[in-house]
This record gives sequence, structure tokens and C-alpha cells, in this order.
Amino acid sequence: MLTLAVLFGILAGIYALWLRYQVAPITRDGKVRADLVPVAADVSGLVTEVRVRDNQIVKQGDVLFVIDRPRYQLALEQAEATLANQQAALAQAVREDRRNRAMPDVVAAEQTEQGGAKVDELRASIRLAAAARDLARFNLGRTVVRAPVAGTASNVSLQPGVYLTAGKSALALVYNQSMRVEGYFEETKLPAIRIGDPASVYLMGVRDEITGHVESIAGGVEDRERAGADGQLANVNPSFTWVRLAQRIPVRVAVDRIPPNVRMIPGQTATVIVHPRSDGREIHRSLPW
Repeated sequence: MLTLAVLFGILAGIYALWLRYQVAPITRDGKVRADLVPVAADVSGLVTEVRVRDNQIVKQGDVLFVIDRPRYQLALEQAEATLANQQAALAQAVREDRRNRAMPDVVAAEQTEQGGAKVDELRASIRLAAAARDLARFNLGRTVVRAPVAGTASNVSLQPGVYLTAGKSALALVYNQSMRVEGYFEETKLPAIRIGDPASVYLMGVRDEITGHVESIAGGVEDRERAGADGQLANVNPSFTWVRLAQRIPVRVAVDRIPPNVRMIPGQTATVIVHPRSDGREIHRSLPW
């Protein structure tokens, strides 16, 4: 009897372990993720100031670096001078046009017509000069590059004197508000997972629990057995494997609470445990044999 009891206990323990690691919604294949926001200059020029350090936490709107502000200040002054010159020329042309129209017996009609056309031309030139001034003012404002979001500066190697081209990424910000955990669950465990279920996250080497909830489940994963056929018939590679491995499906877990002494860093490995809610759902579990 003792032998049977021990054997029964061993079998029960094996079954409990099988339920936990093969059926229960738990995975050790989890990763901390966050959105990476590239920061690029909107104008080209030499970097004159760098006000951020690598791994520095910044707020939205903080100045990161400055690009060749004196050059763009001169461009604005030049545009303003051009606009003032065009406005003065227009004022002179308007006075001449009024004088010509007031003396129709002295001034030829052709000259009066030319004066009116000159006024219209100068008015159009003023609109162009005003647009150029506004663009120069806009570019001057863009010489100061600010943080688009609050986050942590990453991969900062920028130094004064470096020439930046407009649109080229100079550094990146880790968007802290987008911090999340993605657990890669075997497809056999998905029936037990629903959006909104509470979840526990344990970072590798950290005992404290991070609480969250299931935010979404991936809508699809890549089928490596199927080759693209440009919209024609599917090209399915033949498979001769005896063992079928369960596909892993990404499940996104939103973070609700982080313990004060725990720091989440994108790329960390995590264990994710989903706690199914008691909502009367029926879970069909496959047997181990």
C-alpha cells in the first residue's frame, strides 16, 4: 500500500507540473518592450550645443541640441529686409499709379496700364517675400531640437561641430509611457487567456511582482512553411517531422503597477503568468499523450 501511495503521489506531482508548465497560461519567454522614438533635425547645419547625455531622463519639450542658430538668424534678417524692400517699392508704385490715373490728359493710357500691372506684380512679390520670411522664422525655431515625448535618451553620441542633415536621426528616446511586456505563449495555452485577464510579471533576477493585465493578443504570426507566390496559389513546403511543436503567439501585457525598487528596461527577460478570471469560460485542454 505504501508503494502504491508513493507511486500515486509521484504521478499526481507529475500531472500537477504538467498542468502548470504545459497547460496553465504561463511562459518564461517574455520580453520588456517600449516604443523607440527617433529624434531628427528638421534643418541642416552644424551642431552648436548638445544639452542631453546618454541615458538621461528628459521631459517632453526639453532642449536636446541646437543647430547653427546664427546662420538661420541671418537668413531671417535677410528675408525681412527683402520684404521691407518690396513693400517700399509697392508704396512708390501705388503713388505713381494714382498720380497717372489723376492726369489722364497728360499721361498716356498705355503708361497708366503699365503702372497698374506693376502694382499687381509687386503685391504678388510681397506675398512671396512674406512667405519666405515666415519660412525663415520657422526654420530658425527648428534650430532648437526638443524632446517630442518624455523618455530616456538612448545612443547619444552627438558632439558639437557635427554636421547634421535634415531628416537624419541624431538620437533616440525610449518612450517610457509605452513600457509593456510581451509574453510569447504556446498556442495550446491561448484558450485560457482573454483580454483583460490580470497578469503577473517577474523579471529575471527580481523577486518582486509587477502587476498588469492582458491588453491584446497578436492577430497573426508568420507562417514559415508557406512561401509567397505573388497572389497565386500557395506554395506550401512539405513537412516530414514526427514532433509538432506548438507555435508561440505574442500576448501584450499592459503594466499596471511597478514596485518602487524595480526598474524596467526594454529588452529584459521576464516570466509572465496570466490569471484567468472566473467568468464561466470552458477551457478544452489537450492531454499529454
